[in-house]
Amino acid sequence: MTPRDPADPNDSRWSDLDRPPLNGTALRRGLVREGGLWTELEVVQRTGSTNNDLVARAAAGGVAEGAVLVAEEQTQGRGRLDRRWTAPARSGLFFSVLLCPAEVPVARWGWLPLLTGVAVATGLSRAAGVDTALKWPNDLLVTVGGEERKAGGILAERAGDDGVVVGVGVNVTLRAAELPVPQAGSLSLAGAVTTDRDPLLRAMLRSLEDWYGRWRSAGGDPLASGLQETYAAGCATLGRTVRAELPGDRAVVGEAVALDGDGRLVIATQEGIQHPVSAADIIHLRPAS
Repeated sequence: MTPRDPADPNDSRWSDLDRPPLNGTALRRGLVREGGLWTELEVVQRTGSTNNDLVARAAAGGVAEGAVLVAEEQTQGRGRLDRRWTAPARSGLFFSVLLCPAEVPVARWGWLPLLTGVAVATGLSRAAGVDTALKWPNDLLVTVGGEERKAGGILAERAGDDGVVVGVGVNVTLRAAELPVPQAGSLSLAGAVTTDRDPLLRAMLRSLEDWYGRWRSAGGDPLASGLQETYAAGCATLGRTVRAELPGDRAVVGEAVALDGDGRLVIATQEGIQHPVSAADIIHLRPAS
């Protein structure tokens, strides 16, 4: 996506009346409070990547845990495997948060993107009234016209020695003609009861604060916090035949049978071998039984 000239009169914050701007002041008033997780919230009109920006700020020591950076438009948004994520201005929610789970062993930090998925799906189901599902490891799925579509994604990156920046992108009002690929979707196309981004963002961040608090209080234990069970219950990948495309041009085909204690997807092949997969591009080959 080519950034528009800021002097362009068509670049007004109100140029698309179906996509009003976020109210940063109201969001801060509703989310930033003493004793809460969220310590600051900034809304910017345009940036390359909220993840890149927040990782850089964290490395420079300029922000504390709980910082939230939201962009009305990202010009260099990224997903897993450095895939590009682009969308029209104000058509979605694109934000990153800084988390510093000092009480949790680093070995369990790999649960953070899965935790964020649970929180985002829970928040959106409540606020938008849309049935959502999770595709392991980091996609949010909705149903559009009877078909499963990707409406969001999550990307977690280390920020220094003691932090993780988690980025979330959700398509809210993306129209059919604007879909980057046929497999994409949006909350609007899935029949959301509201596409007002302010309450949707508040719902996601409040849900994330709740789940993060539970997980951190349990020392990152996915069982004790209820995270492992909840993720498995909402995971559209489990019970399906999948192909896991692994680093080094390798692939594993089989049934996704479980999520283990490290957050890995366990795939059972026809030969009866179980492969725990920690990083892969997952392709659903058939619907869940």
